[in-house]
Amino acid sequence: MSSEHHASSPGKPHRVEGPKNHYLAYVVSILLTMLAFAAVIYGGLDKSFLIAFLVVLGIVQAVFQLAVWMHMKERGHTFPIIGLAFGFIIALTAVIAALYWMWW
Repeated sequence: MSSEHHASSPGKPHRVEGPKNHYLAYVVSILLTMLAFAAVIYGGLDKSFLIAFLVVLGIVQAVFQLAVWMHMKERGHTFPIIGLAFGFIIALTAVIAALYWMWW
């Protein structure tokens, strides 16, 4: 079967990402992970800043992974994005409710 017979886009050739994008994404993921490890190993940072920094790095890496490896940046992924956003809202609500309940 050739690339002209792609079922999702009749008449248009399928756009193929080259390995260059995957190599770049892999390097960025490794750099983000190394940055997190370096921040923990350094040890001279305030504990609350370190926790906030690691959470932000985790969120950046998760969004990056979804955009690059799960192809969420492409068209036709509206419902998975809505599902992920709804799950994030539910998880955030549960965490806030648990913290409020414990500290009240």
